[in-house]
Amino acid sequence: MVRPPSSRTLLSIGAALVAVLALLVPMSGTASAAPAPGPLVWSDEFNGASGSAVDQSKWRFDIGGSGWGNNEQQYYTNSTRNAAMDGAGNLVITARRENPSNYQCHYGTCQYTSARLLTSATFTRAYGRFEARMKLPRGQGIWPAFWMLGNDIGSVGWPNSGEIDIMENIGREPSTVHGTIHGPGYSGGGGIGAPYSISGAFADAFHTFAVDWSPNLIIWYVDGNEYQRRTPADLGGNRWVFDHPFFMIMNLAVGGYWPGYPDGSTTFPQTLTVDYVRVYASPTGGPGPSGQITGIGGKCVDVAGANPANGTAVQLWDCNGTTAQSWAWNSDGSVRALGKCLDVTAASTANGAKVQLYDCNGTGAQKWTYNTGTGQIVNPQANKCLDATGGSSANGTRLQIWDCSGAANQKWTRS
Repeated sequence: MVRPPSSRTLLSIGAALVAVLALLVPMSGTASAAPAPGPLVWSDEFNGASGSAVDQSKWRFDIGGSGWGNNEQQYYTNSTRNAAMDGAGNLVITARRENPSNYQCHYGTCQYTSARLLTSATFTRAYGRFEARMKLPRGQGIWPAFWMLGNDIGSVGWPNSGEIDIMENIGREPSTVHGTIHGPGYSGGGGIGAPYSISGAFADAFHTFAVDWSPNLIIWYVDGNEYQRRTPADLGGNRWVFDHPFFMIMNLAVGGYWPGYPDGSTTFPQTLTVDYVRVYASPTGGPGPSGQITGIGGKCVDVAGANPANGTAVQLWDCNGTTAQSWAWNSDGSVRALGKCLDVTAASTANGAKVQLYDCNGTGAQKWTYNTGTGQIVNPQANKCLDATGGSSANGTRLQIWDCSGAANQKWTRS
């Protein structure tokens, strides 16, 4: 399990138990092929020129050699020697046995470099299909992963933030990947998950790794084949924390308590080759929960004049129980009233962009996530919060998007 630097150190016996527990935990439900996903909401196809860096509007880097809670041995850099396009439509994350800049790790002078990329500052989302097509590395002590962490990790810490491991592989198991969830009371060696094995090695060809994540359900797939699903019923009474936006991480670790360490059989460099990362709306676009959205001053999110015309202002108003204040949260990420969608005018991502009612069109301007912990409603395309202009609670106050601040005019409750 790859950990953020703030997490507790994973004991080696606990790491060993992960694989054992995974083998013992049965899959809930019947395995099946993955359904067709909903509309594409985010992607990176990695079509840059050979040697070019990743798109900084989509990915940022974790830097350092702290061990990352797992006694990992590499120093993560943002160098194109460790993460670059190959010119053939792939991102290549490369672990090298080198130390070109006298990097210092938790154990002394670092022996290896690699890269860890994440979307925490660029894209977060609750629910949908999260998928990557990858060709894995091989070798003792090599540890690739594609995973997610809750975007509230900075305030609540790990594991309260939640962690969804879409794919992890350790070099000594070339034919097996693992999918796991971690949360309060089921983290580290107590993470809940299962393995999936193939007849050959995952390093021999590209494979797709995905989860379908919806309220109270996560389903894992390899190459479109379901192999595990988890619900709150699997947690033994512990809290299900997978109800708010998460961000994605891809990394290639060298060594750690769980995978062990490189030995004489391990060759370098090792590469994790990524064809694409895609995020889709949930496979079904049907309606979810509906009701009022209440904000500052106890006022409701309201369609002005109950007018269903395109461009009608969305505002605050005294709660009155009318259809102009009844909002359905659809699994495609849209929020709907009067048969239209909550929409950011002109698909703007700027502070102060007004929110309106508009024909539903599946674009990023109409995608929203709700965080039950913070009360924030976020438009992932802009990475900004639904905001009552000027902090006002007066009737008629227009709603807009603005940088998330945690202020009262950005806190909402659903009923």
